Amino acid sequence: MIKKIKKHPSTEVYALGQHICMSPHKARRVIDQIRGRSYYETLVILKLMPYRACYPIFDLVYSAAANARCNMGFNEADLVISKAEVNQSTTVKKLKPRARGRSYPIKRPTCSITIVLKDTLLSEFSSDKLKRYQYNILDLNKPDGWITKEKYPDMTSYDMYNNGGLWDKK
Repeated sequence: MIKKIKKHPSTEVYALGQHICMSPHKARRVIDQIRGRSYYETLVILKLMPYRACYPIFDLVYSAAANARCNMGFNEADLVISKAEVNQSTTVKKLKPRARGRSYPIKRPTCSITIVLKDTLLSEFSSDKLKRYQYNILDLNKPDGWITKEKYPDMTSYDMYNNGGLWDKK
């Protein structure tokens, strides 16, 4: 599996729903309507649409926003759906009994849905400003007495496993 490297991975939060019992075509019909919209506008659209695919997508959008709020400290008013995609997942195969003792296969398609929320406020910052902003969000301002690599650039960390720790002795 190839992973893409993002410029600012800390400005995006995602939620992934796997093996949702629904055709990917029916889920794409709803996903195409919400892509690129703000968080609150998306919730209103999903509440008012009459399709069955809206319920799991609503849960995923809500879950991604909760991840953004709790894990990263983002404000929900600044969130925008930057990427939303539906991929085909495994097909559940069952056999149904029919006349004369024969069986009839039933195929139920499933899909996996990925929702990525992006904070528009943080995407405008540079990487240096982003680090300072995250420390302010999480209230992690470092006191002046801490020993950091910025103060002492020649400081090296002791690695017990590579520098002959306890278990290397014979």
